[in-house]
Amino acid sequence: MKIILSGGGTLGPVTPLLAIQDIIKRNFPDTEFVWVGTKSGPEKELVEKRGIKFVTISSGKLRRYISIWNIADIFRIFIGLFQSIKIIWRENPNFCISAGGFISVPIHWAAWLLGVSSWIHQQDAVVGLSNKLMSPFAIVITTALAGNVKKFNKRKTFWLGNPVRREILAGSRERAFQRFNLKSGLPVVFATGGGTGSMRVNQLIIQAVPELKDACQIIHLSGKERPQDLVDRAVQHFGEFYQVHQFFSEAMADAYVAADLVISRGGFGTISELAALAKPAILIPKPGHQEENVGFLAEAGAVVLVDERTADGNYLAKIIKELLSDSAHLKQMGEQLQKMLPVAREEDVVGVVKVMV
Repeated sequence: MKIILSGGGTLGPVTPLLAIQDIIKRNFPDTEFVWVGTKSGPEKELVEKRGIKFVTISSGKLRRYISIWNIADIFRIFIGLFQSIKIIWRENPNFCISAGGFISVPIHWAAWLLGVSSWIHQQDAVVGLSNKLMSPFAIVITTALAGNVKKFNKRKTFWLGNPVRREILAGSRERAFQRFNLKSGLPVVFATGGGTGSMRVNQLIIQAVPELKDACQIIHLSGKERPQDLVDRAVQHFGEFYQVHQFFSEAMADAYVAADLVISRGGFGTISELAALAKPAILIPKPGHQEENVGFLAEAGAVVLVDERTADGNYLAKIIKELLSDSAHLKQMGEQLQKMLPVAREEDVVGVVKVMV
């Protein structure tokens, strides 16, 4: 069996596919995989570490507003479609899987043209344009949220939950304290702005750091694509309790397990990992669909939502200190998040694969 996985640009559509690939590989060990991704996204390193063949295509991003770039991107999509037809013809996969992302649209259109089945997974609370464009041609659609089943053709749509990578669940607290040179007895805050990093999250963390001395120690994942001048300057002044990393993969599980509190964006892949680990979190959603991802969780007391447009570092530091001072509340938040977002069961993923073949 051969499967084409597609997604990239950010890690949002990548992490659930890596989890699905894990499950398929365990249950169908002879399966071959090919990954279609972006030329400059963060997914290539994670994918190639697994020994998966990685190829790129040209693709545009259709915006839901008037922009001259839409014209250029339409041409890129058609170029990507012809490249995708060539890839599908050459690789001859049994089926294709995507969890969204603009890079997946040409490959799934090409699959339909050549009679190859496709499976679309919907993560976010709001259905993205890419999944809207691909879903009519898919034979199976799965959703992370039960309520999203009604947004697609009910005859081919199933609630799955969101798959989570097995390695994320394998962190070691003891190894984390050694890896990050952490001090015992002082709470740990892990802050991340997603796979490519977030300038606004970085700014808020740096502004908050001076107010957090003696309150916690901070592991900050700043992102490869973001300027490092400000975070480097903060390390020079507050390095005794604040450390910065641009990117890591294996260390992510250890950072999670060590954290008493996580600060993150509102991507559903990250939220699913936090739910699987029952981690309390402050989420700073990117304006748009991420606000929908976080809003219903905040209303249920599963996370704390911070609005990037109105918050500053002093406010963020205040929230961090308040949460860290109430361990019972932290525990309750993590348990509520886990209850609201159960992880996809391995047997259900295997069941979908059997439908596909």
